[in-house]
Amino acid sequence: MDLHDDRREYLKGELRRVDLEEDPIKQFEDWLAQAFQSDVVDPPAMTVATVAPDGKPSQRIVLLKHVDALGFVFYTDYESKKGSDLDLNPNICLHFPWHAIERQVRVVGVVEKLALEESKKYFHSRPRGSQLAAAVSPQSQVISSRDELEKRYRDYETACGSGEVPFPERWGGYRVIPSEIEFWQGGANRLHNRFRYSLEKDVWVIERLAP
Repeated sequence: MDLHDDRREYLKGELRRVDLEEDPIKQFEDWLAQAFQSDVVDPPAMTVATVAPDGKPSQRIVLLKHVDALGFVFYTDYESKKGSDLDLNPNICLHFPWHAIERQVRVVGVVEKLALEESKKYFHSRPRGSQLAAAVSPQSQVISSRDELEKRYRDYETACGSGEVPFPERWGGYRVIPSEIEFWQGGANRLHNRFRYSLEKDVWVIERLAP
C-alpha cells in the first residue's frame, strides 16, 4: 500500500507561547476538557510505552483515570507485560493522540505504585463485570482459548455469588510522575506548534520546539 499521496492540511488551530499556562498539569486539564467537548473518541485513552530488560520498547492503549499535581494515574495488572517492564525500569512515556482536534500530548516520567488502599478503593468502584474480569484474566499470559477465559469468568462469578469480588493482589494503580510534557498543535504547511515543559530544579521551563 502506497501512502505517499495521502496528505491533508492541519488548520484547526494555532498555539502560541502566550496561550500556555505556566503549569503543564493545568494546561493538560484545559486541553483534556476541550477534547471531551469536541469530537475526540475516548479522550482519556493514551498509549503507554515501556522498555523491556532486553531494550525492546512496547506500547499499548490504557485509560487515564486521574490527573493532578502529583501526576497521571492508571490501573493495570502488575504481572502484565507493562508491569514486568516497569518493575525493572520505571521510565515511561504516555501519548494522547487527539486527532479530531489536531492535538497531541506526550508525557515522559517515572512510575510509582499507588498505595494499596487507593487501588482497592478504585477496584471496588468499577462495574462488577470489570472486577471479575480483572480477577480471572492473567493479563499478557498465554491462554489456551477464549472459551477457557470465559469459563474462568463464569466459574469465578458463581464462586463470588452476590458477595464482594475479592481484590486481586496482583492488580493496582501506577502514578506517572512527569519530568517532561509536550503539547503539539497541528499547523499549516506542516509548521506544527510544539511546546515542551521540562522540570528543572522543581521549576517548569517552557521551550518551543521545531516541528
